Amino acid sequence: MSAMGEHGYGDRVHLCNDAWTRTALARISSPTTSHPELMTLVRAVYQRLLTEVLAAEIPTTDTRVKTRMAAIHPKEGHWQGSVLDPAARVVVVDLVRAGMVPAQVCFEALSLVLPLENLRLDHVTLARREGKDGHVAGVDLAGSKVGGTLEGATVLLPDPMGATGSTLVRVLHHLIEGFGRPRRIVAMPMIATPEFLKAALAASPELVIYAGRVDRGLSKPEILDSPLGARWDEERGLDSRDYIVPGAGGLGEVLNNSWC
Repeated sequence: MSAMGEHGYGDRVHLCNDAWTRTALARISSPTTSHPELMTLVRAVYQRLLTEVLAAEIPTTDTRVKTRMAAIHPKEGHWQGSVLDPAARVVVVDLVRAGMVPAQVCFEALSLVLPLENLRLDHVTLARREGKDGHVAGVDLAGSKVGGTLEGATVLLPDPMGATGSTLVRVLHHLIEGFGRPRRIVAMPMIATPEFLKAALAASPELVIYAGRVDRGLSKPEILDSPLGARWDEERGLDSRDYIVPGAGGLGEVLNNSWC
C-alpha cells in the first residue's frame, strides 16, 4: 500500500503513514481550527482514505479507452490499462450523525467512477447509551434506510471516530442479519483506538479497517514508546467516559455545531 504504515495489529488493519494525513488530522483535532476549515479537512481526509480503499478492496478489470488524441493518431490514441470493475457493487453506509459528511464524500467520489446502478448510499441512525458510571452501556438503533441486499457487495463504513467499536458492531449485526453478508466490509475511521480495532476485527471475518491514525494516549509511558500494536493488550486510548485520547473531542457535535 502507498504510504501505509507498519504496525502490530495484523494484516486486516491499514494505517496511513504520510505527512499530509498526519498534518490534516492534527488540524482537525485542534480547538483553534474553524468550522469551515474543519469541514474541508474532513472531506479531504476521506478522499485520501477512499483512494487507499479503492486501490486494495475493489475488483479491477482491463479496459481500452479511445482518447481525444485518436482523432489525430487513430491507432495510437487509445489508452489501455486496469480500472475499477464497473460490475463491482459498492454500498456506502451513513452512520448518523458524525458519518453523514464522510459517507456523502465517499458516495459522490464513487459516483464519478462507477455506474450508479451498482452504487448505493444507505443510512443508519444510532446513539450510544451511557451507564451511570459514564461508560458506554450500549447503542440504540433508532432506524435505518437500506435500499436492498448487501449480499456480495463491498460495504464502506466511513464513521470518523472509532472509539469503543460498539456502534460498528451494532451496525454490522443489523446489516448482516437483515440484508445479507457482504463480500467485504471496510471500516474507515479517521481516528481509532486499540480497543476499537480489537472489537471491530472480532465482529466479522469480512471486515478490514483503513484508518488515518490510532490514538493510545492513556497508555503507560513504556507502551507509548513501543511500536503500534507491539503490546496491543496494554494499549489504552479511551478515558473513563469512553472518549478517545488525544482524539478530536466529540466530533459528532463538532461537525454539526451541536452541543445540546
